[in-house]
Amino acid sequence: MKSRECGSKNLLQSFNVSIIAALVSGAAILFGGCVNDIEKIKAFSPSEILPVLHAENFETTYSDSGMIRFFLKTPELKRFETDGTAFVEFPRGILLIKYNARMEMISSISARYAKQFVKEKRWEVKNDVVAINSMGDTLKTEHLVWDENSKRIFNDEYVKVIRPDQIITGIGFESDASLENWRIRNPRGTIYVQMNREGMLPADSMPGAVPVPLLKPVNIGNP
Repeated sequence: MKSRECGSKNLLQSFNVSIIAALVSGAAILFGGCVNDIEKIKAFSPSEILPVLHAENFETTYSDSGMIRFFLKTPELKRFETDGTAFVEFPRGILLIKYNARMEMISSISARYAKQFVKEKRWEVKNDVVAINSMGDTLKTEHLVWDENSKRIFNDEYVKVIRPDQIITGIGFESDASLENWRIRNPRGTIYVQMNREGMLPADSMPGAVPVPLLKPVNIGNP
């Protein structure tokens, strides 16, 4: 009888150990899976991509030494900060005007999309980009970069520059920050035109064209 009880006890202990081992293994798998799922959730957490600042119909001025240097207008602004980097996105367009010390407009840039890299001090504008300097030279392109550190505005894409008496096209553009001293790296062609008394391109200067004022900045409207 004693030998039977001892055998039963050993069998029961072995059974309990097996159950405990199975439970431990299952728990390890369960919690391991949960950890992996949590890491996946963290990786795609929307909190990491939400803007820390969001504004609509936003207007502001930037000053230097007590003088207004820039005026900015946008229908929508979003600021993001992640992994030690910060950038501001303008998903519905931007109008940026630069002034001199006498508060005279010396250049303007407008586009359907823009992005400011805060720490790098670099701006990128895309889609229907129009830049105008104080002489009325109007640049049209689809992408433009403004580097505040080097005080350069440039791109490597197709550009069209409309001047009072000519239209110049080419690939690649570079200029100073005021758009006063500019050049097209690879000019493709020049079309000479005549101005009428109102300072507008004549309607027949380009096929299907209508008179367009040269000195008026392109404004972006709020939807």
